[in-house]
Amino acid sequence: MKLQQLRYIVEVVNNNLNVSATAESLYTSQPGISKQVRMLEDELGIQIFGRSGKHLTHVTPAGQQVIDIAGDILGKVEGIKRAAQEYTQPDRGDLNIATTHTQARYALPSVIQGFIHRYPNVNLHMHQATPDQICEMAVRGDADFAIATEGMHLFHDLVMLPCYHWNRSIVFPKDHPLAQSSKVGLEELVKYPLVTYVFGFNRSSALEKAFSTVEGDPRVVFSATSADVLKTYVRMGLGVGVMATMALEHEDTEDLVVVDAAHLFEPNTTKIGFRKGSFLRTYMYDFMERFAPHLTRPRVEEALSLRDQAQIDAMFKDIELPMR
Repeated sequence: MKLQQLRYIVEVVNNNLNVSATAESLYTSQPGISKQVRMLEDELGIQIFGRSGKHLTHVTPAGQQVIDIAGDILGKVEGIKRAAQEYTQPDRGDLNIATTHTQARYALPSVIQGFIHRYPNVNLHMHQATPDQICEMAVRGDADFAIATEGMHLFHDLVMLPCYHWNRSIVFPKDHPLAQSSKVGLEELVKYPLVTYVFGFNRSSALEKAFSTVEGDPRVVFSATSADVLKTYVRMGLGVGVMATMALEHEDTEDLVVVDAAHLFEPNTTKIGFRKGSFLRTYMYDFMERFAPHLTRPRVEEALSLRDQAQIDAMFKDIELPMR
């Protein structure tokens, strides 16, 4: 059994069982990958992948267990490299962050500016995506940190630490009928088409909970990951915007009405997450503390010593998070 073989089977899964795409991403040949996968299966005496002719069709139950363990092993190998670099190149390395547009545009700029000034030799890469894509990148190891708010049910394979709370505002053009209302409540809001974030109404979201208390079903006519895109479509008259208050700037009020909706919706909590068992470089601890000052290194290390996410959540229960 070779590390290369383990890397191949993990990457085949990451590429949706497409061996050609896997070969391209690993800069090797398709026959070479197929041969190594077969050799690993022969050595283990099991089929990792089901096949139809030459095509891989699914991961077998036994194969899934092997792939899960292989992912952990490869993560440990990466941890060994990072541990060595912590001594040989303490201020050099890479930091990959996967997050949403709102976080990248409105919450992170000053944090990243200070971080780059402190660590000019660390290559920082930001990947903007939807919550499910963010989670996938972090689980695969393509991102060191996942920063997200919505779709928290997706992140069960990661250690998730709370950073801050944020509220929403309701946004509409100045000539919208709601502009004549003395009070904008859920009963009025449910009458109009809505424009909001992807995942805004998924599972037990704050929006879903709030609108379940009034008659009628909210109608989301457009969703996006970018607050700037949402504002564009609100200006076009497509619908009433429900978006993060921190994404609204003073110039937006020149042609839009902005109504604070903190009394209508529960605040959301933005969290930062990483793979369990990850070796965190010193500059990674520093980044977390810059983004959320209560996430000091001792506190993060204490969270890492706990068995499950429920214990981590309980640990932060009495810590007062900032509101943005």
